[in-house]
Amino acid sequence: MANISSPSLSLPNMNLPRVFSQKPMNLMVKTSVSLRKNLFHEPQISFGISLFYRFKGTRFVLQSRTSDFSTNDNQIEVKKDLSDLTVKETEVKSSMWSWRGYSIRYQYSGNSGPALVLIHGFGANSDHWRKNIPVLAKSHRVYAIDLIGYGYSDKPNPRELGDKPFYTFETWGSQLIDFCTDVIKDEVFLICNSIGGLVGLQAAVSDPKICKGIFLLNISLRMLHIKKQPWFGRPLIRSFQSLLRNTPVGRLFYKSVATSESVRGILCQCYHDTTQVTEELVQKILLPGLEPGAADVFLEFICYSEGPLPEELLPQVKCPVLIAWGDKDPWEPIELGRRYGNFDSVEDFIVLPDVGHCPQDEAPQLVNPLVESFAARHATPPASVSAAI
Repeated sequence: MANISSPSLSLPNMNLPRVFSQKPMNLMVKTSVSLRKNLFHEPQISFGISLFYRFKGTRFVLQSRTSDFSTNDNQIEVKKDLSDLTVKETEVKSSMWSWRGYSIRYQYSGNSGPALVLIHGFGANSDHWRKNIPVLAKSHRVYAIDLIGYGYSDKPNPRELGDKPFYTFETWGSQLIDFCTDVIKDEVFLICNSIGGLVGLQAAVSDPKICKGIFLLNISLRMLHIKKQPWFGRPLIRSFQSLLRNTPVGRLFYKSVATSESVRGILCQCYHDTTQVTEELVQKILLPGLEPGAADVFLEFICYSEGPLPEELLPQVKCPVLIAWGDKDPWEPIELGRRYGNFDSVEDFIVLPDVGHCPQDEAPQLVNPLVESFAARHATPPASVSAAI
């Protein structure tokens, strides 16, 4: 068994992009189910998963270990120890972009290669991609944006913007389209986590020409969407949402979750490897949530039960889609997410073993090679140049 050092990840060279990009022919799954409620998210069903990939007759077992990368015939063990990510830092810059009169923060790095836009999930911001930007920027132009209402972007009060909801996937999709048009000025790959996946899909459907491909990481299932609730439960849900949005109860609720202790507890629910829930991460998530207007955004969105569903947008997407899913996600169960792999636009559904809801931060050593491989497969080759004779 030979180990060859990889210059980008300081791991034995397993040629991960090629392995992970193959379409699984068969998937064997064993599950255990439990129902839980999460104050920061939706009521969820959690599954424990045992899995086997079979690629065209050859079985590959993907496992997360604390031991070294190793190969034994067709078995691959994937190391999740972030201490191995000895990546030379690439400079990451931050800037502000004016969109419809609002200031939008974004981060960027890299000056060559395909353009990637990283889109965060609910309650997060572009700092949630801090383990991905420097790595991907070695061979890509990388942008990570704070959706309006989140991070260090402006947080306009939705009550002052008319009767229609403002913080919707249509709003964020429009923001993303304009960002690609005004700032990047090129076709992009959208790399999305959680509700960011809905934003990416919405943008790609609304303006297909901006998007070369979409990589979805544990996309939100939107289990509290009105269409997914039984008719007899809908009045109760609307009453609860009205209580949060229109009474002091909502403010008290937000105050209780916008603390270091609560944020750490919430992150420890959705990260399978809780050693990755560091004080740095807690502060990256918490501090923007303490800014003026953050509570209004939070309460507005958790009362948003309409808009598109992933299963409605995926059939409309014209570009290739890759889906990866942490199999220990307690909020978005993998067994419910796997059905998205059946859509024609989805080229592959990849299981990330022993990973929770935010794979890009919990297991960047698995996610970054997948992003690089996906972009490489679908990047437009440079046009050939003919010399004049």
